[in-house]
Amino acid sequence: MSRREAPLADRLAALREAVELAEGRLEVPEVGQARALLAKAGARAALGDATVVALAGATGSGKSTLFNALSGAEVSRPGVRRPTTGVAHATVWGEDGADRLLDWLEVPRRHRHQPEPALDGLVLLDLPDHDSVKLEHRLEVDRLVALVDVLVWVLDPEKYADAAVHDRYLAPLAGHAGVLLVVLNQIDRLDAVSAKECLTDLRALLDREGLAATPVLAVSARAGTGVAELRGELAHRVAARRAATDR
Repeated sequence: MSRREAPLADRLAALREAVELAEGRLEVPEVGQARALLAKAGARAALGDATVVALAGATGSGKSTLFNALSGAEVSRPGVRRPTTGVAHATVWGEDGADRLLDWLEVPRRHRHQPEPALDGLVLLDLPDHDSVKLEHRLEVDRLVALVDVLVWVLDPEKYADAAVHDRYLAPLAGHAGVLLVVLNQIDRLDAVSAKECLTDLRALLDREGLAATPVLAVSARAGTGVAELRGELAHRVAARRAATDR
């Protein structure tokens, strides 16, 4: 069995042993990072096996419209300027113990979705805009991005190549491509030729960043295009219950 395929418990035990051996011998940043990872893994494991998926994106990317389309209700008010951009929203599918998890995540706004077997166990978050003019909103994005199990980055045709997104958030996940999905939203704004060119360019950009294994989905949250495919991707991760162990 490869290291990548080893069970989480075995990998954490090996990491814990390495940290213990390093105590008093090595004082390098990696040791502190390993301690933080062990603490995070322990806290997360104690809160059940729900899969926490966050939708992240820029102002105007249609992130909240997509969140509502997946939630089946207007849980998060969409728009260029929203009165709740500083607070994440959550929709929960059939997870009775999700309140403790959401308390740990410090996400107060919660919506319960009707039972749906394929997605039961999913906790979906709509994050604040990563490019908000308010520093506290951007800090909240960074905090939650570090805690969730799967990250769905919602891009739009105008800003899909924005260096601020790729350099700060996407490229650093090159070693964790299995817990990242990239959505090119508002695909209905493009004609067929432009859409193909945009998707090809985005795919090449992600490949250069080491994210060749990361799926790219063409979606229109407003028209419904690609939403079923995205739900299928989320259902796959919920069923596998591997999201929390791959990060």
